[in-house]
Amino acid sequence: MTIKIYKPTKSSMQSGLGKTKKWLAEYIIETDKVKDTLMGWNSSLDTKEQIKMYFDTKEQAIEWSKKNNQQFIVIEPKERKIKAKNYASNFDMRRKEPWTH
Repeated sequence: MTIKIYKPTKSSMQSGLGKTKKWLAEYIIETDKVKDTLMGWNSSLDTKEQIKMYFDTKEQAIEWSKKNNQQFIVIEPKERKIKAKNYASNFDMRRKEPWTH
């Protein structure tokens, strides 16, 4: 099995960056899910998909996967571009961004 190591992104329901500081290691599912015909739920016979390990650093996650003889893929996080501006910049006549409606 292969392990995916990454930093989770914030969900669309979050305004802060909580739960995005730690690195997450989880198994990549190689088997198909089975759909229950009565309830419509998806299920799997592989219980490793439920395992999620959190680490403080990427190196700790890599070390753990090497120690357990697991293949791994590291996905680097994308950097956020934050434009610092204040409320008055919305009304600035010389601003460089076009108005959007």
